[in-house]
Amino acid sequence: MPLRDPVQAVRRPLPARSPRRVPAAMGLPRRLLLLPLALLAASAPRGGAFYLPGLAPVNFCEEGKATDECKSVIELFVNRLDSVESVLPYEYTAFNFCEAKDEKRPSENLGQVLFGERIEPSPYKFTFKKEEKCKSVCTKVYDPKNPEHKQKLDFLKKSILLNYQHHWIVDNMPVTWCYDVDNNQKFCNPGFPIGCFTTEKGHPKDACVINAEFREEDTFYIFNHVDIKIFYHVVEKEAVGARLVAAKLEPKSFKHTDIDNPDCSGLPMGISNKANGEIKIVYTYSVSFQEEEKIKWASRWDYILESMPHTHIQWFSIMNSLVIVLFLSGMVAMIMLRTLHKDIARYNQMDCTEDAQEEFGWKLVHGDIFRPPRKGMLLSVFLGSGTQILIMTFVTLFFACLGFLSPANRGALMTCAVVLWVLLGTPAGYVAARFYKSFGGEKWKTNVLLTSFLCPGIVFADFFIMNLILWGEGSSAAIPFGTLVAILALWFCVSVPLTFIGAYFGFKKNAIEHPVRTNQIPRQIPEQSFYTKPLPGIIMGGILPFGCIFIQLFFILNSIWSHQMYYMFGFLFLVFIILVITCSEATILLCYFHLCAEDYHWQWRSFLTSGFTAVYFLIYAIHYFFSKLQITGTASTILYFGYTMIMVLIFFLFTGTIGFFACFWFVTKIYSVVKVD
Repeated sequence: MPLRDPVQAVRRPLPARSPRRVPAAMGLPRRLLLLPLALLAASAPRGGAFYLPGLAPVNFCEEGKATDECKSVIELFVNRLDSVESVLPYEYTAFNFCEAKDEKRPSENLGQVLFGERIEPSPYKFTFKKEEKCKSVCTKVYDPKNPEHKQKLDFLKKSILLNYQHHWIVDNMPVTWCYDVDNNQKFCNPGFPIGCFTTEKGHPKDACVINAEFREEDTFYIFNHVDIKIFYHVVEKEAVGARLVAAKLEPKSFKHTDIDNPDCSGLPMGISNKANGEIKIVYTYSVSFQEEEKIKWASRWDYILESMPHTHIQWFSIMNSLVIVLFLSGMVAMIMLRTLHKDIARYNQMDCTEDAQEEFGWKLVHGDIFRPPRKGMLLSVFLGSGTQILIMTFVTLFFACLGFLSPANRGALMTCAVVLWVLLGTPAGYVAARFYKSFGGEKWKTNVLLTSFLCPGIVFADFFIMNLILWGEGSSAAIPFGTLVAILALWFCVSVPLTFIGAYFGFKKNAIEHPVRTNQIPRQIPEQSFYTKPLPGIIMGGILPFGCIFIQLFFILNSIWSHQMYYMFGFLFLVFIILVITCSEATILLCYFHLCAEDYHWQWRSFLTSGFTAVYFLIYAIHYFFSKLQITGTASTILYFGYTMIMVLIFFLFTGTIGFFACFWFVTKIYSVVKVD
């Protein structure tokens, strides 16, 4: 029975009310998306090819032909299980599935640990090109009278109700579950459910809609059998053996009558809530191999992309949005340049004393424009942290565009971001110290300590509280104590000293020289109209930058909370550049209007104008939670908003710093080209 809504079916294959989870790579030309990865992976392996860790090809040979360069055994690894109805992922071992005993689990990098990935070996092992039919893996017995067995069975039932999903890995490739959807299309999901549930009224939930036999009332059906098909491509003229290019499976449910000789036929494996006797679940699998001549190893991720459905949000609509934002930005730039050119020409023509006394507009406040702002310490600290985040984001996205941080290199994105943040303490300390000194501040020790600990401390405190909740829930996403100690060591032993070094050089340099002198007595600011008051300008200033990112924000939230794969780093880098330009121009435009109204308090206003984009980010995240997600439970809700607040704070510092630097450059530029007596 085909599933009706492929978007909903990404994690919850039910007939849907509305599109819920739009895959991150929809509508994009597949070659464009995978070009960086293909360029790296397709390097000729003859003469010392360059491969990234986790991206090097592995050759497989038939049994008896295996060598050091060609393996015959294909290992299947299992990752943590997750659900879109719960933010709490759990390790594979928590569900009492078949386990591989006494096998060493692969090492994980920092990014994988922070993302909650827990990759473990499994008892599913295949020999290349050797097909198996209904092979038994293990048998799990549950006695309802045994408290430990009852607890495990109840946990399994609860996980089925919340639609938890398996994530299996073969040769670093996700094993996908492909099924038919509307319009005769196939959809491949990088995960498959534990099982499904039929309600007391006989209504099938989740994956139970795919089989008419799942109809017994108040019964859980567990997928205890998988049909696995592995596709391979024979290597020609390069190396011996073949390379795996895809792995697909189909979950099934069978109630094996003969445990010793399962035949994978008959009725499904149902666990009724009314049953009181002993329950035996036999886990089995079948595996087959198929040669695929068209797909090469370098483009083996394509089949995941091509299966993703094209829904309402298309590539062309995203491009149209970008064109509109670019057009508006161009219009803002043209208006600013023309108006400013006339203003500067008019001011510079005032030669006589009488004309000089008739100053008006933004030139009138030249004696106060560089007056130190209130709370200059806090502003300088925000600027230092914002600079650190800005450079980190730019470098991370740049490396991602080159293919270094592709999804095949698991955990690389988060690892790169954390390492860069730690190493960028020097520019953070330098910028904070330089601006604090320019604001006339003298408490340099307090400044460097706040730069080192204020914003990172808020993020770490939030993160630690979320981690305590994960620990309490027994989730695999909980960061181990040793990793927390390692993160603190990186912060205190690397980032903080680098921040002190940057602050030392920042305070050692002379204060920033301004083009005009500041008067001793501050000028009184005239009564402002509604549109030139600070709050309306700040609220309006964040609309345009948010307009250029909200579509991409949808994909990012999908990748985080709906467990989608994210490929669009090239497009994200483009949006990043557009965001920087839009924040800068919107802030400069509003700053110019306020200066013309003789309001010279631009420092905090410029930071908050573009930083207010983060407030729209928060509002959109709340809307996304209630309209797109199906998260249930207090702990999952707290975790969602706790992690969202971290993202909002980082985005606030990031956008606010862009607005301040743009406005600082603008103000310095215009007051350096006018004649001031």
